[in-house]
Amino acid sequence: MNNINESPKPIGALISQVIAMPREANANGDIFGGWLLSQMDLAGGILAGRVAKGRVATVAISSMSFLNPVPVGAVVGCYANVTSVGTSSISISIEAWISDRQDTELCKVTEGEFVFVAIDDNGNTRTVPSS
Repeated sequence: MNNINESPKPIGALISQVIAMPREANANGDIFGGWLLSQMDLAGGILAGRVAKGRVATVAISSMSFLNPVPVGAVVGCYANVTSVGTSSISISIEAWISDRQDTELCKVTEGEFVFVAIDDNGNTRTVPSS
């Protein structure tokens, strides 16, 4: 059971971090959702590639929730957790959390479920090797 005073924490391993820059912001100064989704896709691809021991491609985003805006200058961390591995597919839960540059407090801004498929050098589906 969680302590009621305990802050929520990211689920999964920290895969990538990047600073949200002004060129990625809308007129209100918030980062575009598409940019954030692409950061999550990159992080998921890194983890899926490790599991697949090679090339992977995103085949689906089965859910995506934008929870809080991301301001310019925030450090965006993508945390990923493998939820299932099939014959050729890998499902990964990805959360994006932000902090200031002093890393004082984390805030979850986005979560999604991504599906990747292992592919060979010709782009054809291949089997995910067993661990």
